[in-house]
Amino acid sequence: MRSITYAGETVVTTDDVASALVELTAAIARNGRAEAVEIPIVTDDHEHTDVAELVIGVGNDVLSVPAAWDSNEEPDFSQQAAALRNHIDYPQPVAGGSITEEFTSLDWDLELGDTDSGARGH
Repeated sequence: MRSITYAGETVVTTDDVASALVELTAAIARNGRAEAVEIPIVTDDHEHTDVAELVIGVGNDVLSVPAAWDSNEEPDFSQQAAALRNHIDYPQPVAGGSITEEFTSLDWDLELGDTDSGARGH
């Protein structure tokens, strides 16, 4: 379980949801945007679940740290974590790494050269 700190408040959710939230927050921020999302949380008594609404992305810091958890059972928030990972901005894996890693590792020669060198049939 992880504690998510946001805007001075702390909520508790599963490791899976916390990981997806942090990745999505970073991805949306890289795109220069902010967006409202909902995440499942457990209440202070660790007996009930609820939903937290937060704005993630540019200007919205999210901190995820291990939570003190005294219950043997964790809630199943796998569907909600999957929904975060299915967000259009969530980094999608590609063979050998992420899409960002794939593009930054390419060795492209972007020098176009002389534009008058016979391209127009002169």
